[in-house]
Amino acid sequence: MYPVIVRLGPVAILTHDVCVAAGIAVAALVFLWEVRRRRAQDDRLWYVLAGALVGGALFARLGTWAQHLDPRDNASLLEQWAYGNRSILSGLVGAYVGAIVAKKVSGYPWRTGDLFAPAVAAGMAVGRVGCLLAEPPGTPTGLPWGITLDAAQAEAMHTPAGVPLHPSFAYEILFHAVAFGALLALRRKVTAPGALFKIYLAAYAAFRFMVEFVRGNEVVWAGLTRPQLFLLACLPLIVAGIIKDLVRQKETVAA
Repeated sequence: MYPVIVRLGPVAILTHDVCVAAGIAVAALVFLWEVRRRRAQDDRLWYVLAGALVGGALFARLGTWAQHLDPRDNASLLEQWAYGNRSILSGLVGAYVGAIVAKKVSGYPWRTGDLFAPAVAAGMAVGRVGCLLAEPPGTPTGLPWGITLDAAQAEAMHTPAGVPLHPSFAYEILFHAVAFGALLALRRKVTAPGALFKIYLAAYAAFRFMVEFVRGNEVVWAGLTRPQLFLLACLPLIVAGIIKDLVRQKETVAA
């Protein structure tokens, strides 16, 4: 794999970091495009966007903090944020919380989820390229598109050498690319405020739950990984929110 793009003396330019930055830039551009398309221009939206970015950055490293039931076995929050692994799921939670806080502080009264939905999908499709190039691919597979690592790459990533592995991040890139197109197609049909974003989150939660079986993450309980347990708790809440929004949309149309 290719974890480093180039080295400038002692400084390594990491593939993952460059792709994440590119994903954030793409997401911001799509967000601004959607704001103009919906004619939702409001200076307070800059605060909402900033809140989402800051919240996502702060929470992204905290998602893998509580790995042990005894808090004493976990790193401190400061150590976790400085050195811990990033989690896209906790990053999404942080972005959601950050946007809510920014709306409260700035006084922006309208829902913003539908502005963010295509932007998040596009940004994720780009950002996950860094994961594909720099992180362990997944579990062994007999499928023809498996990724095979040489001995040095396999040792660095603690995966089997010479064995085809599921390109789990390629699956995610494909999902988010398709989701981006689907969101663009649905935005004129799903008009209940916030419903479009929740549909995207529900679809991603269901997809991510399934792809975890080939990601190779640590199984912690009942054959499930930590992300799967988190998604099991969140998915029913998201689906309930979608149903509520669509019922409200139907009642509005009928009235």
